[in-house]
This record gives sequence, structure tokens and C-alpha cells, in this order.
Amino acid sequence: MSIAPTDLTGADAAGGAADAERPADARSAAPWAWGLVGAAAALIAWWAATAIGGTGSPMLAALSPWRVPEALASLLSTGVLLQDLLTSTGRLLLGLLAAAALGIPLGALIGLHRPTRWASAGVVQFVRMISPLSWAPVAVALLGVGSAPVVFLVAAAAIWPILLGTAAAVAAIDQRFVAVAHTLGARRGEILRTVVIPSVRPAVLQSVRLALGIAWVVLVPAEMLGVTSGLGYEILNARDRLAYDEMLVVILVIGALGAAIDALARLLLSPRRPAR
Repeated sequence: MSIAPTDLTGADAAGGAADAERPADARSAAPWAWGLVGAAAALIAWWAATAIGGTGSPMLAALSPWRVPEALASLLSTGVLLQDLLTSTGRLLLGLLAAAALGIPLGALIGLHRPTRWASAGVVQFVRMISPLSWAPVAVALLGVGSAPVVFLVAAAAIWPILLGTAAAVAAIDQRFVAVAHTLGARRGEILRTVVIPSVRPAVLQSVRLALGIAWVVLVPAEMLGVTSGLGYEILNARDRLAYDEMLVVILVIGALGAAIDALARLLLSPRRPAR
């Protein structure tokens, strides 16, 4: 039996009408339900891998999901986990602030001034392709051991999305708006405040959010290089003590905190639509 195109069109229309008639609560609940299914499937796969492989490997057995609550309670009772969490978050914010303070003005200069853009294109492309962790020996030699080199490495990773995003946004400004502002007698400062900043703000905020994710990924390995605090250090500390269940808890905390930071950044840095 053949199916005519009109039959498919009618079926799609009927499906669309059914979706439109479906209550809003049911439509909004569907992603949450599938998210719970995915989380349950991941938990079952995690348990199966540790249960099967853990019979011949004590380390893999220690990574069982059933060991997580006890290890988490142990870390919370000592206060180490909370202190490391605050330390890592502080380093992340300092590195991101340094990257924004340097990247936004440089990006604006590159976007506004063509000779600067042409002169810096090759240098920027070359330097940004160097892994930020490659600078670790230099950072330690210049800044010593402690939080300073970690903040430097975070800033070295976060600056490029901010700089390039700002430069692209500034270069893409519609010059007709600038011409209209000139015609109305606006001065340079007024043009910057009323035309340039509103035009580039959404792209700059999204660049900062992208840089935040990159900085979080770089932060953890950076904290494994000669520091005695932070979530990255705590992973090495738990490994050296053979406390693999605590090491797993720290890894899970890193993932959960990173997801929370990204969600908060999406809430704070996403462009706001004007109210009707």
C-alpha cells in the first residue's frame, strides 16, 4: 500500500495539532522525565562497571556509586572539601576577572583599529594555539608556588575567547548607527556609551561565559602543580592516600560545581529581552 504525500502532510498536521493541544505542563515535564531516565541509565551503567570489574580490582571497587555517600560525609566532616571548593572558586573568579580586564580593552582596540587588527592577527593566532598549561613552568618560576601561578594559567586560558569575541563584535558594529550619532552631534564618549557598548554587550557576555567554561577545565590540572589546596590538589592527595572513593567524590563535585557555575553564568550573562 502506498502512502501519498498528502497523507504524510495530514499526519504531521494532526501531530502538530495534538502537540499544540497538549497541556503546557505535560510539554514542560517531558525534558525533565527524559533527563531522569538518562541519569538513571548512567547510574546503572556506572554500578555495573564497578560491580563487574571490581571483583578483580580493588581500585575499581572503591569507585562504586554506593561508596560515594560515605566518602562525601567523611570529606564534609573534616571541612576540607568546602575549603578547597571556596579556594578553587576564588582562583577561578580572579583569573576570569584578569582575563576580562585585559581581553575586553584589547579586543575593542583590535576591532576598532584596522592597523592594530592586521598587526596583531598573526601574533594572536600563534600565541592562542599554545596550551595554557605549557606556561606552568614559566608561571611557577616567575610567580612562585601558590595561588598566583594558578590564577595566571586560568587567565591565560580565558583571555582568548573574550579578546576574540570582543574584537569580532566591535568590528561588526553597523557603521550607520555611528554615522547617525555623529549627525546628531554625539561626541566620542557618547557614541561609545550609547552605540558601541549596547551593540557589543551581548557578544561580550557570551564570550565571558565561554571563557568561564574553558577556565574551569584548566583550573583543576593547574591546581595539581605545586599547590597545597584546591580541588585539583585534593584529587592528588586522595590518590596518594589510596582513598579512591574520596578521589571520586572530588571529581563528582568538580562536575557538579562546573555545571552549577555554567547555569548561573547562563542566567546572569545571557542577553535580556526587552519587556513588552
